[in-house]
Amino acid sequence: WDLGTGAIDDAAGVVIAMETADLFRQLRLHPKRTLRVVAWMDEEAGGAGSAQYKKDYQNDFSNHVAAIESDMGAGRPLGFFAMMSRAAIDTVMPVEAALESIGASTIQQSSHPPGITDIDPMSADDVPLLGMMQDTRTYYNYHHSAADTLDKVAPAELRENAAAMAVMAYALLQMKDPLPR
Repeated sequence: WDLGTGAIDDAAGVVIAMETADLFRQLRLHPKRTLRVVAWMDEEAGGAGSAQYKKDYQNDFSNHVAAIESDMGAGRPLGFFAMMSRAAIDTVMPVEAALESIGASTIQQSSHPPGITDIDPMSADDVPLLGMMQDTRTYYNYHHSAADTLDKVAPAELRENAAAMAVMAYALLQMKDPLPR
């Protein structure tokens, strides 16, 4: 049903998450908490990956500080949609300053942000969720079409997304206390 290669949807998001972990390695960062990268790409086919993750790890969700997903391509990062309590958002607001230099400093509360389909099942267990907020002006020109190919992904924007995710992830992993739920 999907005519494209999936370069924008979902490969870009997987690469962003993998690059986030690789940035930690390159910078020799050793955060207080564990960074887990999960690559499942089947939300359109029923979400079996996220359902299995919930089944396998639901008892550990109280230890999940947050979950971040990138599922809206690789357009320039603008910030994060946040599906979490106002107190949790207030806790992460200092990260805005660190993200300002790349223009990704918006943190916007949302009851169901776009781009969190795979991590959304964790919301029932009050895991704070973040979705990458990206410039999606051209995303739907290619979404699920034969034009969803690697040449549509701008490497610089992919790197900016990974930088934004890495900054947010590192801040979350280094917090003294978990986010309020």
